[in-house]
Amino acid sequence: MPVTTANLGFPRIGPRRELKKALEAFWAGRIDEGALRDTARRLRAANWARQRDAGIDVIPSNDFSLYDQVLDTSVMLGAIPAPYRALGPQDSLAVYFAMARGTRSDQGGDLPAQEMTKWFDTNYHFMVPEVGPDQDFTLCAAKPLGEFAEALALGHRTRPVLLGPVTWLLLAKSNQAGFDPLTLLPAILPLYRELLSRLRAAGAQWVQIDEPALVLDLDERARAALRTAYAALCGPDSPRIMLATYFGGLADNRELALSLPVDGLHLDLVRAPEQLEPVLDGAREDLVVSAGAIDGRNVWKCDLAALLDRLGPAARARREIQLAPSCSLLHAPIDLALETELDPQVAEWLAFAVQKLEELALLRLGLEHGPYVIADELAANADAIAARRGSALTNDPAVRARVAEVAPDWTRRALPVERRLARQRERLRLPSLPTTTIGSFPQTEAVRKARAEHRKGTLDQAGYDAFLRAETERAIRRQESLGLDVLVHGEFERNDMVQYFGERLSGFAFTRAGWVQSYGSRCVRPPILYGDVARPRAMTVDWWRHAQGLTERPVKGMLTGPVTILQWSFVRDDQPRAETCRQIALAIRDEVADLEKAGARIVQIDEAALREGLPLRRADWNDYLDWAVACFRLAAAVAAPETQIHTHMCYSEFNDIIDAIGAMDADVISIETARSKMELLDAFATCRYPAQIGPGVYDIHSPRVPSTDEMRALLVKARGAFDPGQLWVNPDCGLKTRRWEDVEPALANMVAAARLVRAETG
Repeated sequence: MPVTTANLGFPRIGPRRELKKALEAFWAGRIDEGALRDTARRLRAANWARQRDAGIDVIPSNDFSLYDQVLDTSVMLGAIPAPYRALGPQDSLAVYFAMARGTRSDQGGDLPAQEMTKWFDTNYHFMVPEVGPDQDFTLCAAKPLGEFAEALALGHRTRPVLLGPVTWLLLAKSNQAGFDPLTLLPAILPLYRELLSRLRAAGAQWVQIDEPALVLDLDERARAALRTAYAALCGPDSPRIMLATYFGGLADNRELALSLPVDGLHLDLVRAPEQLEPVLDGAREDLVVSAGAIDGRNVWKCDLAALLDRLGPAARARREIQLAPSCSLLHAPIDLALETELDPQVAEWLAFAVQKLEELALLRLGLEHGPYVIADELAANADAIAARRGSALTNDPAVRARVAEVAPDWTRRALPVERRLARQRERLRLPSLPTTTIGSFPQTEAVRKARAEHRKGTLDQAGYDAFLRAETERAIRRQESLGLDVLVHGEFERNDMVQYFGERLSGFAFTRAGWVQSYGSRCVRPPILYGDVARPRAMTVDWWRHAQGLTERPVKGMLTGPVTILQWSFVRDDQPRAETCRQIALAIRDEVADLEKAGARIVQIDEAALREGLPLRRADWNDYLDWAVACFRLAAAVAAPETQIHTHMCYSEFNDIIDAIGAMDADVISIETARSKMELLDAFATCRYPAQIGPGVYDIHSPRVPSTDEMRALLVKARGAFDPGQLWVNPDCGLKTRRWEDVEPALANMVAAARLVRAETG
């Protein structure tokens, strides 16, 4: 009964965000490429050592990335669109970061970044591969081979990680209408075969190939592609292959997965615990089953005793079994030991990436040698789980009673959208194609410095508030000068769009070092939502009132929606997510009511994560959409008809949920469309979306400043699909991560583009 421990991937940002800092220094020209690569090497070495020290037998390599693992795969295969190829060799950082971030005219061109969207149902973003019928592929194996050799030189014989060819193609978009990227499979399989052969020659005994597409609803062409791929990749010239699936269960793809001639199969037993026995029953005797028993996407301690009971029969029945997290630990904070300010009671319930690996090592000992070997650890684990379950911190009878009182009419606006919009036009008196932004403005060095000083106590509350009021006034004056029609206060008091609200609600805890990567150098610290949620007092009214008092133009009240707060937190797993979301919705509802009472004419409730939360299997969609939409409506429906409710969504595909978006019954929705060249508007146009819409004309995740002509062209395209009276003009997303030097000219161009199209429309 050999039991081994394995890890599928480790966070790459570093415990103190060393990668983020190095990347941003490199982009700013403060360090050179050598210094950036030295930082990356040190982080990889530390990650491998950390996993070895935690007791992990199978350690991954090539799970590290300077920006994104899907982009790494595109570069590895030479899937580089022509405009970027001109910037340098296939594996150059100039090409790589141009695809990721675009370029400015002073960087040798003016190229937009590639399209970006969410990685399955996570808050991680990947760069969408772009391919076409004339695509040429060329293998560049330097990264996976180099990082394997790098680890080997340090004494670690790692298991290299590759994104599978079928998942990569299914994630790709075509640059020609009607072209199916899966038809390119025969062209890339020889490159994968060559890479596997070279890894084997370099000493790799196993390779992990990730095919998370196996947890999706697959048609026969995708299933045939998987059969073709693994018939070609599994052979005497290849290392042994661990096929990794995660984020869900195999379900109707189980027989397909078990028929593939791979040597191992990884299962996500957190999202789909029910799949273990059917897989074991159907698996070949020599198939190594990797049991993803530890949650790679959340922060709660596992129940060691329950897992020993659950996995014991499997370990005894199989020739070999591996214990692993459910997925890569990319989605988890690195080390709980770095947290010195968490409530000790809450901290006792948690496990970050390092602690999850230690849990795996304990499970292996218990399975191999019996529970008595880890008796002390089992007792401490059981005490922590029981304490969390019974703690007064997690249970608030008043919150639960209020949720029980919610009636159907709490989720309905007083008038239908057409009549509301008529009243709002009369009240707001905005021009056609009104211009606005999504909410945040640059968090400058001065803002970050003041926040840090306030946190350390060297800047008192009065001084900090005075600084924030001055920043807010400067932002209002800038917007007035630019000619924006609807203003925002800039959110300088907010560290993060979810954390800010969580800090003002009960039931949340916050970390100092609990960073996770969202994309590239963008890192977030998700709050830990451990208990029942309530709003003790108003959260945003004073800042809105200050901003509105500075201008005659309408200033939006800015709130984060209940689904997004839920999705972008580490959420309690001891009650249904829908129940937790309803609690948050009631808190946001109270804030909407208070903003309206203070005089706000427009309130924006961002639901950037609504599409992200959609289950991966279509059969589960309706249940999720029913409660997610109901929670948004519960938060928004308290507003009077004259109060305009905006929402915002970004980096998502909307076609499949357009009916649900309509059912949210917002007055205005703003969405990301710049990178997709307005393609994401198609769903709204096809369904004849009844409300107003702000298609983003300015990609804020790129450092470039789009021209007036470029944004005008996007608006003209949008005008062709919608009545001009429906359209707003705005960037794709908030401007927090950008510099004022880029923001002001970009917004000036945006306002100019809106005025040109407004004049053309008449």
